[in-house]
Amino acid sequence: MKTIIQKPKRSSVGRFIDQLELKVVSHLFGFAIAIGMGIKARQRMSHNNGIAAKGTFTFDLDPAIPQHPFLVQGKVMPCQVRHAMATFYDDAMATIKSLSIKLSDQPFKSPFDMNLNTGSISLFWNVASFLKLAKLRNQKFGIEYIDYYKQYPVGKEAAIDNLRRNPTSFSNLTYHAQTPFNFVGTDGVQRYAKYKAIPFDLETVETGIISEQNRLEPENQRILPGETRNRNYLKNELRERLKKQTVKYWFQIQIRDAQPNENESIFNSSLDWDATEFPWRNIGVIELKEIMDWDSSNSIGFGVGNMPKGLNYIKATSIYDYNSLNYMRDKTEIARKARLFAYKIFGKPIEIPENDNRNSSTIV
Repeated sequence: MKTIIQKPKRSSVGRFIDQLELKVVSHLFGFAIAIGMGIKARQRMSHNNGIAAKGTFTFDLDPAIPQHPFLVQGKVMPCQVRHAMATFYDDAMATIKSLSIKLSDQPFKSPFDMNLNTGSISLFWNVASFLKLAKLRNQKFGIEYIDYYKQYPVGKEAAIDNLRRNPTSFSNLTYHAQTPFNFVGTDGVQRYAKYKAIPFDLETVETGIISEQNRLEPENQRILPGETRNRNYLKNELRERLKKQTVKYWFQIQIRDAQPNENESIFNSSLDWDATEFPWRNIGVIELKEIMDWDSSNSIGFGVGNMPKGLNYIKATSIYDYNSLNYMRDKTEIARKARLFAYKIFGKPIEIPENDNRNSSTIV
């Protein structure tokens, strides 16, 4: 399994240089996204094909979860979510599906946001590997990452785990945050946490698991020959479902205590934590009640920095640090502001049309 090797321990000067590189790279990436995608294309960095809904979040805490001021049993909060996929505008393609959560009724301001994707492990594990992924994408009509998967088999393994083709609904998928976060409760003990959302009905069978052929060639994300599903079929299904009933998920957490001389591999988003040793526990219930209109769904943004004290993302030291991904995500906030600015000047992008432009990464 080939990955980008972590840098060895460095001198104080070396560590300063590493941190400066992380800061510069993250901010430059944020500016590049702000100009190229936010202003020029009026797009998000990824997951542009989406639909938003709103409802409530009710805390229903497993008693084994350490106490934290934000986690209050029975508390009900407004909740907005956005279901989406990366990176194409065709629901019938083999893509990573996502669920972004905001415990607020505001477009961005929020005490708690979380971005989750299908699959429990990530195609990239630090800023350095993410930049390599972006460089080696080479997308052509629904085929991408051929060179990346050849160079980094761990990325191919993650793609096989992440991709979903033709699930019957967004609502029967399982979504993971993949990266770990801090968890420092009222007892002051340093712990780490991962998050996921699962269908409320625990007997629900997840659909859309990719076929053996797709497992051999995850780079081929095109729709199947003879595909009859509309390219908006998942968004349409959720819209129709919410006219008849609410959609509910359990929001769960996985917690582990920090250890002296911690093995850095626990922060690697390409590796799972053992669910037997660190079981998933319920935090609360997401209940979606209605679809948000297109303008509202475009305006909503989710920030990795929108977290309570003690549940924030873990500090990073270099672009090779496993925790650098969330640091970079936080520093791309300028891209969201640029996108909203572009909306005011040029207007919002058109709603995704139901036409025959398949395997597409653009709205036409």
